Amino acid sequence: MYDSLGPRGGEMDPHNKCMGGRMWCVSDICGIICAVMTWLLVTYAEFVVFTVILGTANYPIYTTFNLLLFNVFAVLALSSHARAMFTDPGAVPKGNATRENIQRMGLREGQVIFKCPKCCSIKPERAHHCSVCQRCIRKMDHHCPWVNNCVGENNQKFFVLFTFYIALLSLHGLFLGIYQFIICVKSEWRECSSFSPPATVVLLLFLIFESLLFAIFTAVMFFTQVNAIWNDETGIEQLKKEQASWEKKSRWRSIQAVFGRFSLTWFSPFTTPPLPTKTHSYMYAV
Repeated sequence: MYDSLGPRGGEMDPHNKCMGGRMWCVSDICGIICAVMTWLLVTYAEFVVFTVILGTANYPIYTTFNLLLFNVFAVLALSSHARAMFTDPGAVPKGNATRENIQRMGLREGQVIFKCPKCCSIKPERAHHCSVCQRCIRKMDHHCPWVNNCVGENNQKFFVLFTFYIALLSLHGLFLGIYQFIICVKSEWRECSSFSPPATVVLLLFLIFESLLFAIFTAVMFFTQVNAIWNDETGIEQLKKEQASWEKKSRWRSIQAVFGRFSLTWFSPFTTPPLPTKTHSYMYAV
């Protein structure tokens, strides 16, 4: 019965893969639109900060410092976004619930395993099925349309960094937008921008609104994620109030499981977090 359910361990799992199987990607139109909007909103903020706010400033040190800081936040935020979006979140290969794989697990008599009826996969502990990715995701927290991906075991670090750097970028943009608006009002909109006063008002107000909205949203998401990691729980487990059937890690070890040993690499989207030990290779996509 199980032999017809899908690929055996060791074979490449082609689902949700692009670039010849080298990159994870989810073909969800809503997620793609949200991901593109994220980049467009950051690009808009860059445009307003560079052309409206800092482009006409008469203080070189102030301009250079804020331009550099804003761009550092933007690069780190977009890099984190890309890593969260294109990293396999911890998908269990489709159809790995074969007789061969079940026998290879070396189950004890009376031991129970769970099989996902939707993707015909052996369902690891703490895994949940995502209807958008159409996969079971190990230690799934939630599916986020803004990164067009699930947040799970392998990419949670990148998602946390994405919310962190977007919050910092938004707060910085909010400060610059309000400060520039005050300067323009005091100067009666003369020489405070290379654009006309009506255009300047619209550009600044939208930047302030965008920055305030995303500062609140991403700050809440960041602290929610940190709280979940701190308590060794996922968003789904907290929402469903699931009784912990797994051995909970200490708070420090739970954070290290996501970010690794403490170092500056915690804050870098360019370093890969520690991957779990593969006790059963057929439970991991290749």
